[in-house]
Amino acid sequence: MAIPEAFLEELNERVDLVDVASGYTTLQKKGNRYWGCCPFHSEKTPSFSITPEKQMYYCFGCHKGGHLINFVMEAEGVGFVDAVGILAQRAGMPMPEDNGNPSEAKKRERLLNLNKEAARYFHANLTGPQGQQGRDYFAQRGLSKRTVTNFGLGYSLPEWDGLIRAMTERGYTKLELLEAGLAVQSKKGGVYDRFRGRVMFPIIDLRGNVIGFGGRVLDDSTPKYLNSPDTVIYNKSKNLFALNLAKKSKAGYLILTEGYMDTIALHQGGFDCAVASLGTSLTENHARLLAKYTKEVVISYDGDQAGINAAQRAIGLLNKTGVNVRVLRATGAKDPDEYIKKYGHNAFQRLIDGAAGQIPYRIGQIQQKYDLTADDQKVQYLQEAADLLARLSSPVEREIYGAQAAEAAGIDKAAMLSEVERQRSRLGWQQKKQADRKALTPAAENQPTERQFRYRNVRSAMAEEGVVRLLLLEPQLFPQAEGLRQEEFSSQVLGKVFGILQSRWEEGKDTPIEVLGALLDNQEMSHIATIAQKPESLQNSEAALADYIRTIQTEHMKDGVADDSDLLAVSSRKRTEDAP
Repeated sequence: MAIPEAFLEELNERVDLVDVASGYTTLQKKGNRYWGCCPFHSEKTPSFSITPEKQMYYCFGCHKGGHLINFVMEAEGVGFVDAVGILAQRAGMPMPEDNGNPSEAKKRERLLNLNKEAARYFHANLTGPQGQQGRDYFAQRGLSKRTVTNFGLGYSLPEWDGLIRAMTERGYTKLELLEAGLAVQSKKGGVYDRFRGRVMFPIIDLRGNVIGFGGRVLDDSTPKYLNSPDTVIYNKSKNLFALNLAKKSKAGYLILTEGYMDTIALHQGGFDCAVASLGTSLTENHARLLAKYTKEVVISYDGDQAGINAAQRAIGLLNKTGVNVRVLRATGAKDPDEYIKKYGHNAFQRLIDGAAGQIPYRIGQIQQKYDLTADDQKVQYLQEAADLLARLSSPVEREIYGAQAAEAAGIDKAAMLSEVERQRSRLGWQQKKQADRKALTPAAENQPTERQFRYRNVRSAMAEEGVVRLLLLEPQLFPQAEGLRQEEFSSQVLGKVFGILQSRWEEGKDTPIEVLGALLDNQEMSHIATIAQKPESLQNSEAALADYIRTIQTEHMKDGVADDSDLLAVSSRKRTEDAP
């Protein structure tokens, strides 16, 4: 769908990027910019910035950047048209008519409505005459009718096309069922229901939309759990089960569990702050999502080795977001669901209150790996614990936890702290070595982070960046760049942007950043945002532009001469080989 430039410009004027971004991260004004922790990668020190007058953002950590629409595309994981639709709704602006095929936004709306109808169908199955098996399962798991209703739980009939028939009767096509992940196409071309003979768990996003489903078998068949695939409306690594409910909790923390039933059981037991990842281990996106809604996460995973490993990984991801992490240890039950059934709400609350901080938990896990009655294993335990403690920035934490580790091993506290400091020195030396190596390769510092944009001629590319930057800032300089050609650029993406700016200038059109964003993909726009954020003095802009153009053309001629020399060498070699 082609969106009129005038519509994009008006949208950019009506919606403030700072207001939009404030819904994803906390921003503070410093000078002429707003700063906050990046919503696109995990960090503790703010490196995400917004320049309000340009309506542009840039992160100095992950190097993502762009304009208002790019931000929504990245934050919501949607395409350009959908992002414009979200912003238009915010601004109260009706989307322009397409006069052609349905837009991405309309397609998305159709799939969301289809999922809603499917959820109603599954719930009706559960409460109807054919749902006894599903009702028995939930009753055995101790779920009340109220809980079943609150979570919209359901049942998929053991039929090949029960859902397909029901949804096609309501006006949806088999193609839409496939696109929503509700149906599967066989190798022979037939289409059948993805979920059959399973209890169903609808997955609901923060806006209340049904975006996917999880289904559990009622017998010993496999897979035990089956989840919706990623679709245009569902991404399992960017959503958490029950976060739509838990975000309203007043508990002050979120409980992270391993699955749907643990989360539902906790909610029924009075813990309305429980969430779960969706058929996958915790990801960086999940960790950032949790950090948006809480300052503390209590991990409540199963006590088996798989649960311990998953908890260790989750701690590492959550640490990067700056949230406080505690780990709950439930003895006498395999999971939170079983524990609450056996011991009740108050007992589980005591477990939460006594949940260990992440450092004691991790040291405890290290300790369990070794026999501390054997000297050689005691040394290995202390060295591994010291490596963990050496990475802590707080000297108070290093001393307290170092003393605890020393006591567990039966050694002097001072010896343990000495080992921790030795490890800190080693880590500091490694970091300095890496920094020195970087400092010795300035050309590498100027290379884009995205591999597909790597510069083959850094000197020329730096000048090409300067040309693009100046022409974005001062389009009236274009007459001075008339002798510069797109094919003289060594960087394909910079040449592409120059070509866009040049052709639009020749047509008498300005190129505001939101219009440029419509002509580039997100990665290209992010790269241009990186360039636009670099300092550029406009005091002598004409002279600077002339210098940049001269460098580009000189480097282009050098490359041309090199190419000609290579061709001559090949030609000469060929003649020699062909000689009698």
